[in-house]
Amino acid sequence: MLLKSQEHLSVLKVIIITALLIIFTSSLSVSTDVDDSLAYIWPLPAQFSSGNDTLSVDPALCLSVSGKGSGLKIVEEAFERYKAIIFEHEVEGVNSHSVFNNFRKRRSRGFDIGTLKIVVHSDNEELQLGVDESYTLLVAKNEGLSIIGEATIEANTVYGALRGLETFSQLCSFDYDTKSVLVYKAPWYIQDKPRFAFRGLLIDTSRHYLPVDVIKQIIESMSYAKLNVLHWHIIDEQSFPLEVPTYPNLWKGAYSKWERYTVEDAHEIVSFAKMRGINVMAEVDVPGHAESWGAGYPNLWPSPSCREPLDVSKNFTFEVISGILSDLRKIFPFELFHLGGDEVNTDCWSSTPHVKKWLRDHKLTAKEAYQYFVLTAQKIAISKNWTPVNWFVLFCANEIASSIFKFALPLDFHS
Repeated sequence: MLLKSQEHLSVLKVIIITALLIIFTSSLSVSTDVDDSLAYIWPLPAQFSSGNDTLSVDPALCLSVSGKGSGLKIVEEAFERYKAIIFEHEVEGVNSHSVFNNFRKRRSRGFDIGTLKIVVHSDNEELQLGVDESYTLLVAKNEGLSIIGEATIEANTVYGALRGLETFSQLCSFDYDTKSVLVYKAPWYIQDKPRFAFRGLLIDTSRHYLPVDVIKQIIESMSYAKLNVLHWHIIDEQSFPLEVPTYPNLWKGAYSKWERYTVEDAHEIVSFAKMRGINVMAEVDVPGHAESWGAGYPNLWPSPSCREPLDVSKNFTFEVISGILSDLRKIFPFELFHLGGDEVNTDCWSSTPHVKKWLRDHKLTAKEAYQYFVLTAQKIAISKNWTPVNWFVLFCANEIASSIFKFALPLDFHS
């Protein structure tokens, strides 16, 4: 029987690989018909048009911000970041030490685009799910003027302006022959907005500790793809790396004292992400995936030999959850908070004497206790002004799905 299963698996693999090869070769066969403008921008804008002009960009590119959001630091800092990316290579004959010579050389070279204009209509910097990220971008040569062009981003919010800056940077290419930064296929007119309000990437720092600088690099790369939610799976059964002031022994569950995140670290990550238009959704997975909690507070385990899920019979368990969420609410302003809830093996509850007695006294089965735990955790999150999120598998479980739908949002790896 095992050999037969392996044979079936091998056949299935061959079928899948063959199908992928067919799809790949088919895509190659039609690639000549695809507009090569698509190669310039990722992800593809909602609407765009392009032409056949080539414009040069002044390495001394200036920023002009207007509208109600003209005083926002987010735009100015983002411009400096993107300017460094656009002019990663030195433009020939310009980057000398003499300001006067630079001015003369730029003028003699006749750069088309010398100023990037950004119009932000709102000064509201609040970053939540569904924030307006739409923008328009115009990069064109002014009619009747041979060497002066314009680049203008217009957005309702600062976060739309960030997405426009990303797109503008993608249009700018370094030409290795002329050693200058050029915008090909101008004039560009782009109207863009995201298809999905939630565009996320998950990192797991419990199973694989990531230094703060590495997390920042991930966030930076997310901004290049216009992703807007970092799903931070902070804690799991393997380790508890985050400082929780209300229960300071919890991070005794970290891999080591060097593989931890302080409250200040977490604040820094959230702030760094916001400057790039990215929310951070924290996850504390309960009641399963929580063995590491007991390293600092062994009473959270049903017993020393049966360490997860968390002990459903003790008020202390929910006091700790409430304390964690209270502390994290001061760090994570995003409206969504992930409570996990998947892969819970309730055998431990059924086999531990005091938990078994609690189940009997409350006339609950182990599965019903699982439902009770999930709902209680959700209500704690709601009391902290969060919208709870759970893994999609909970919404597929008949025993608890009908109860949790009214409180929480489903999320899966494919969302």
